[in-house]
Amino acid sequence: MTKKAVLLLSGGLDSTTTLAMAKSQGFEVYAMSFVYGQRHSHEIEASRKIAQKYGAKEHRVVTIDLGAFGGSALTEEGLAVPKDRSDAQMGTGIPITYVPARNTIFLSYALAWAEVLGAYDIFIGVNALDYSGYPDCRPEFIGAFESMANLATAYGVAGGKRIMIHTPLIDLTKAQIIRTGLSLEVDYGDTTSCYDPTPEGKACGHCDACQLRLKGFRENAMPDPVGYA
Repeated sequence: MTKKAVLLLSGGLDSTTTLAMAKSQGFEVYAMSFVYGQRHSHEIEASRKIAQKYGAKEHRVVTIDLGAFGGSALTEEGLAVPKDRSDAQMGTGIPITYVPARNTIFLSYALAWAEVLGAYDIFIGVNALDYSGYPDCRPEFIGAFESMANLATAYGVAGGKRIMIHTPLIDLTKAQIIRTGLSLEVDYGDTTSCYDPTPEGKACGHCDACQLRLKGFRENAMPDPVGYA
C-alpha cells in the first residue's frame, strides 16, 4: 500500500532536498506551499516547478495573509533584511526575518490536509544547526507539535496510528544537506533561498539565507548554480 505524506514545499534548498528524500523513501508526496504575504513571489514559482519535476502527486498553493500582522522583514516593506552578518551574529538571538508563528500555521494546514488524505506522515525541512535562530525550527517545537497533532485530530485519536512529523534535515549542516540532495540527483539550480532577491529573481548574496547557502556549497567545493546579483 502506498504511503501518503504531506510535505511543506517553499521552493528552497532544504524543502526540495526533503521532497527528494521523501520520494526516495517510497512516499506519495502531496506538496503544500503558501502565499503568506511574503514580499516576493519567486519561491512560489520555484515550488511549482519543483513539485512537478520531482514527482509530487499533487501540489496545492494556499493563500493566507501573515502580512496583516507584520513583525517580519519578509512581510513588511519598511523592515530591512539584515545583510552581511557574521557567523556569531547569525548564531545569536532571533532575527527580524523570523515570521511570527509561521511554521506553526504551516504545519496546522498540512495537518488538516493530511487528515483528509488519510496520511499519517508530514515532512518539513527545518534545520536546527544552520537555522539562523528561528524558534520554530527546533526539535523541541517539532516534538510538541507532533504531540498536539495526535491529540487534536479525529484520525490521530481514533485511527490507531500515530501522526509523525518528519524532519530529516534537523541535525544536518547545510553542506551535508547539499551532499544528500546531490546523491538524490537534486538540481539546486531550480531552488531559491534568498530573503531579498532582485525583481528578476537573482539572489542578493548577502542575507543570512544566502550566506548559509553559499557556505554549504563552498564546503562541498562547488559553485552554487543559482544566479547572484
